[in-house]
Amino acid sequence: MKTVLTNKNISIRTGRRALECYIEPILMYGCEAWTIPKQTQKKLEATEMWFLRRMLRISWTAKKTNDTVLEEAHTTRLLISKIRKRQATFFGHVMRRERLENLVTTGMLEGKRSRGKQREKLIEGLTDWLKAGKSLEAIEATKDRKKWRTMIANAVKQGT
Repeated sequence: MKTVLTNKNISIRTGRRALECYIEPILMYGCEAWTIPKQTQKKLEATEMWFLRRMLRISWTAKKTNDTVLEEAHTTRLLISKIRKRQATFFGHVMRRERLENLVTTGMLEGKRSRGKQREKLIEGLTDWLKAGKSLEAIEATKDRKKWRTMIANAVKQGT
């Protein structure tokens, strides 16, 4: 895809669409089950900027800020919000089914906690992104599909 994305005869808009069609699905494969700590989020944002810089043929040694690169590409950072939207729709689907996947996704399994710092759960990342307050409020919101979809739409509008 390097030849297609860096081709001077192809517009930025067309290159961006090719990126969305061919590369982002591979990058986001299985993202519905990811927990995204700050470090991983920074790496994903860096990857997105790397693709844009390659499309615009901007050297990594060129002293251009990410904001100027985004302005040149006439776009904003979209990757994290796309991933979070996928996670939220998948989470709503799993929560409405009320089976074993429901217990695993929420992390409400019986037993002892492991020692040390606890791992981040998918529900915690989603409630932060949705600004839902507590995780139980988000779980209850998934029961009403219309309410859940409006929560997701509002979070996508606000960005990450």
